[in-house]
Amino acid sequence: MDNVVFSQIDFGLFMPLLENDDITDISYSNGGKQLWVKTLSKGVYPVHIDGINNEVVEKLAFQCSNVMGKTFNMAHPLLDAESAELRLNFVHESIATNGIALLIRKTPAMIRLNKDKLVKEDYVSVKLHDFLITCVTGHCNILVSGETGSGKTEFIKYLASKIKEDEKIITIEDTLELHLDKIYPDRDIVAMKTNNIASYSDVLVACMRQNPRWILLSEVRSAEAVLAVRNSISSGHNILSTIHSDKASSIPMRLYSLLESSQDINQFVASMHRYIQLGIHIKGFFSKKYNRFQREITQVVEFYVDDEDNEAKVNVLYSRDLMDNEVYNNPTQHLIDYLASQGVMMPEDPFIPKGSELKSSEEKTTSENTETTNTDLNNEPVQTNNVNETKTTATASNIVSEVPVQPGITPVNKTQEISNINQNVNPVNTGVNNVNNNSNLEIVEI
Repeated sequence: MDNVVFSQIDFGLFMPLLENDDITDISYSNGGKQLWVKTLSKGVYPVHIDGINNEVVEKLAFQCSNVMGKTFNMAHPLLDAESAELRLNFVHESIATNGIALLIRKTPAMIRLNKDKLVKEDYVSVKLHDFLITCVTGHCNILVSGETGSGKTEFIKYLASKIKEDEKIITIEDTLELHLDKIYPDRDIVAMKTNNIASYSDVLVACMRQNPRWILLSEVRSAEAVLAVRNSISSGHNILSTIHSDKASSIPMRLYSLLESSQDINQFVASMHRYIQLGIHIKGFFSKKYNRFQREITQVVEFYVDDEDNEAKVNVLYSRDLMDNEVYNNPTQHLIDYLASQGVMMPEDPFIPKGSELKSSEEKTTSENTETTNTDLNNEPVQTNNVNETKTTATASNIVSEVPVQPGITPVNKTQEISNINQNVNPVNTGVNNVNNNSNLEIVEI
């Protein structure tokens, strides 16, 4: 369904909401008694617009079904419609017992983020931002985790904007959200969509024949998507994708939980640690400090497989806890060597300068053992960080083990604070097969 089709639909009283660039989601239920919006600046809150009721929403649903050539009734109680800018989901009152339900998600074909905005809004520090962009340039496979609405898709769109212009990108989605082909019409980008006829597996086969350098999945949420990720990276393609997880270090185990397979857990986790270089966790919440909805990176981890004991491990490169304390740790030689094989030279100590004095031999021992085996779900090591200041940036002297880390619209009541995500951090470390091509190295300063 394209914008031309949507132009035939009268959105009526919903138009002020659709035209408000700050609003990303609109949720309607219970005969209009529940009308909620999600915004970039204030998070989620209820609104009231006179005249929006079940009759209006049913009329909108029938308009969508007619132009799509579909049926919406008791026999066909679910209706999806999407364009380059909007995604609509209707649930018939035969299922939604308090009346027809509607969710509208706005997915504009644009990159909302930039470096200045990210740094200014305390989303990410300059040095962590530059490190992540270097990893994209160096063809790292990256998965971004977080809760619904935390901004995962927007962030991978931003990372994708840093991919070299001469590298082919294919996006695979079950619902259109990335729109990179619309954002960069002059680049070699192919957008593919799964449906009832073409599954993830089918689309991935076609994708491989297109010879992409990068494969972007908007979200990994099924066994098929997990297999698509595994098959993509094991065949030498690079991936960017998102996944629902409580922390970045849990991404491999989350992938396994979606797999719905009897495959050996340690074998699967090790394979993910071998091919996925980075995990990034994003948190979204209403900040009292800034009096707005805030998104921030709370954890960045490096996955690898240790050469000596062949165990899957995690190196926590960055973590931010609930008290805004930050801890940095330098990447392992595995990641340094991998980037070098891709023509990118990164300093061995982009975060913590070599030679930094440690407070004590005990702290030194703790700092050197941040890379801890973790393939057992019930035995996850945890870092702790004693905090005496409002915000602390850790160096080699204080690194410890892992840190648990509208116009015309009137709100019904004040913005409700969104609960912060528990920031427990679990290390696991991953091995990367080094490529023996160190020519044309690019010197990168972080």
